Amino acid sequence: MPDNGIMAHHRMKFGVFMAPFHRIGENPTLALDRDLELIQWLDVLGYDEAYFGEHHSAGWETIASPEVFIATAAERTRHIRLGTGVISLPYHHPYMVANRMVLLDHLTKGRVIMGVGPGALTSDAVMLGLDPARQREMMDESLDVIVRLFTETEPVSHKSDWFTLNEAVLQLRPYQQPHIPIAVASAQSPAGPTLAGRHGLSILSLSVPRDTVRRTSLAELWAIAEDTADKHGKTVRREDWQLVIPCHLAETREQAIEDVRLGGGRLIKEYFGDILGNDTPDVPSDKVVDYMVENNQWIVGTPDDAIVAIERLQEISGGFGGLMILVADWATREKILHSYELLARYVFPHFQGTLAGIESTARWASERKTVMQGGRLAGLKRADEQYYDGKKEAKA
Repeated sequence: MPDNGIMAHHRMKFGVFMAPFHRIGENPTLALDRDLELIQWLDVLGYDEAYFGEHHSAGWETIASPEVFIATAAERTRHIRLGTGVISLPYHHPYMVANRMVLLDHLTKGRVIMGVGPGALTSDAVMLGLDPARQREMMDESLDVIVRLFTETEPVSHKSDWFTLNEAVLQLRPYQQPHIPIAVASAQSPAGPTLAGRHGLSILSLSVPRDTVRRTSLAELWAIAEDTADKHGKTVRREDWQLVIPCHLAETREQAIEDVRLGGGRLIKEYFGDILGNDTPDVPSDKVVDYMVENNQWIVGTPDDAIVAIERLQEISGGFGGLMILVADWATREKILHSYELLARYVFPHFQGTLAGIESTARWASERKTVMQGGRLAGLKRADEQYYDGKKEAKA
């Protein structure tokens, strides 16, 4: 059973998971500029983490190298931690992945996180000549080697049917100790939680699966991670478990829904449905946002609505440590930036305990306001008396 007492006192992390999603037809260079602008804004607002995807096809998700994007974003930010969300391990030689991440670890002075996955788009695998059915086992084999390279100083040798290491050693050791944090992506199969449990790693879970082919619940996925960790003598912590969900906020629920009505419908119907062939809601495009909100798959509304939705996710899952907003380019630039500001101003404090002292001292002052006012008035009266008495003495 989850230790909800511990979770209740844990400072929840907030961040973003940026695929990104940019509709076909617009200037791709400007879209990437907006992505970088958003990360700078999140850094100012105090967001904890930002993850960037790796995709090579299908038109909408246009970051091909999260490492290159991180290097650029790192130079424009000061505090936010930057993660690969995710490196598709079957696409790369594990020695090269480890070396690139360690280099970033040093260049950012320890601000990087390595998120890994098997690869989300079958079209990427086809273009690379990979068998999609083998991607998860390839990811497992690659990650085993990368963890060894991060943690061992003796030469590592490994012979696979798709890569070879001959006495490989990392010249640079990880800047962060004992090594770069590693997060395993989990969409809808037990593969991610199983791998995370085997190594004692953190988990990035899409809070709702992309389609209806498989639907393992959040609670079940966490149980798989815990059981696997126990079998391998490892530990997984709920504080290191992060859920990923789309979110858009405005001053009213009606305004928030209207903000993303067009863009949300296009994302689901045009991309996930028409291009990827995933299951989509059986509703018209302009009703998608209503369906997703009603079925708890998107958080769209006011900051108060977001608080209620996050608390519901905590209850459903048994407790998690971080919420990553799935970035969607589904409203105007100004409204998107404003949504992230509303989240930081009014939702963060509820889950991070930053208002406890403010609320306590405000309550203390309110309970004593009559006495305080009496003291204030007495002070003013004494000051007046001293001033006018002084003037009388001066005239005398």
